[in-house]
Amino acid sequence: MKSIKKWSFTQVMVFGFLALILVGACILMLPICNANGKWLNFPDALFTSCTCVCVTGLVTVVPAFQFTFLGKLVMLFLIQVGGWGVIVCVTYVLVLMKVKLTIQERVMLQNYFNRDSMRGLVGILQYVVKGSLVVEGIGALGYACRFIPQFGLLRGIWYAVFHSISAFCNAGVDLLGDSSFAMYADDVLINTVTAFLIIAGGIGFMVWRELVAFIKKAAKKETGIRQGLRKLSLHTKLVLLMTISLLLGGTLFFFIVEYNNPNTLGSMGFFQKLMASFFQSVTTRTAGFFTVPQDQLREVSRLFSCFLMYIGGSPVGTAGGVKTVTVAVVLLSCGSILAGHEDTECFRRCIPMNIVRTALSVCIGGLLLVLVGTLALMVAEPEATIMQATYEVVSATATVGLTAGLTPKLHIAGKFIIIALMYMGRIGPITIPLMIAGSIKRRNEKRRLPEEHIMVG
Repeated sequence: MKSIKKWSFTQVMVFGFLALILVGACILMLPICNANGKWLNFPDALFTSCTCVCVTGLVTVVPAFQFTFLGKLVMLFLIQVGGWGVIVCVTYVLVLMKVKLTIQERVMLQNYFNRDSMRGLVGILQYVVKGSLVVEGIGALGYACRFIPQFGLLRGIWYAVFHSISAFCNAGVDLLGDSSFAMYADDVLINTVTAFLIIAGGIGFMVWRELVAFIKKAAKKETGIRQGLRKLSLHTKLVLLMTISLLLGGTLFFFIVEYNNPNTLGSMGFFQKLMASFFQSVTTRTAGFFTVPQDQLREVSRLFSCFLMYIGGSPVGTAGGVKTVTVAVVLLSCGSILAGHEDTECFRRCIPMNIVRTALSVCIGGLLLVLVGTLALMVAEPEATIMQATYEVVSATATVGLTAGLTPKLHIAGKFIIIALMYMGRIGPITIPLMIAGSIKRRNEKRRLPEEHIMVG
């Protein structure tokens, strides 16, 4: 049997998250963590722990009323560790303890950050952790300006810190009751701070590292803005292009479709409608907070929300979904095929074929997970409509946390289905198959079989 030190990156991801979820569930079950002083049943404790570690936001109990301060503190810890990832947290603790990282640990970091070499990995690790804390601190200050006058000094600070971390980690877990941020639908400060944190966490650590470097050079006039933008990596360009397009497109869609819906935007003023539409577009990118009731959205809006949730955020960040760059690569590949080009090209660069294949695998794996999950949930919850089941499954798989009202009513089987989907969505739909495939020793990996043409399309 392999020792833990010899585990692959994939194995550490799979079992690390699983262990954290189980430990978190055991702690949240304790009477000291529950407001009623009684043991919390295991399914709800496991569900809550999973939604925190997988930074989803779906809940079967209301955290504001169910848990004590200690229970909420445990949830916050699980959210932060889940947002950064087990590998980042463990290796950062080793760095703080001045323990020299082994080659295996450096390889894991290299895989996590998707770097070509091991050079500067510790610096990137420290940048990610410290940068996250700075952004979360800025968000907490913004929230404090509203929460302290409303809830008092101590509770206001606590709420500010909790919701800042939850928003940056794209968790969507709140302490405001069962209506999320609905009471702040017309609050410019809360909407702005929350959207900023969600986007900052969702675009990925490597992107904002590159953007900060670009802004510093532009501020010092070491490079022009146009020249600096040209020098950005292809990855960053695709992330920014997809993020801006989806945010603006989503805002416009929700604004038009929900404009006269009396249950969502209908009674709001023009600017408030625009702000609520933008927030809905942002939060469907795997955040989970909401300012309009999701079960009151028009069917077409919920279907479009599923599309946005499926895409999610960007790689190497706190967001879920199949990721913006993944979808971009698939679309570019389809465009290249239709144009008769052999290579997949973008911004005068050629995307390697192995990345194209991986992108296709992730997209198809995500769709299969949604399909199987929806069928399973409809069997477990026969009273649910297909739209309710699909919305809940996509939300869980993409680790979003938005619900159309089905999650609080789930039976035991339904809860475990959603738990499994949140877990699979957090580690990636093709991670476990890759781990299983990697553990199988092949006798001849370099063999080539004869080709034979088949008919497709």
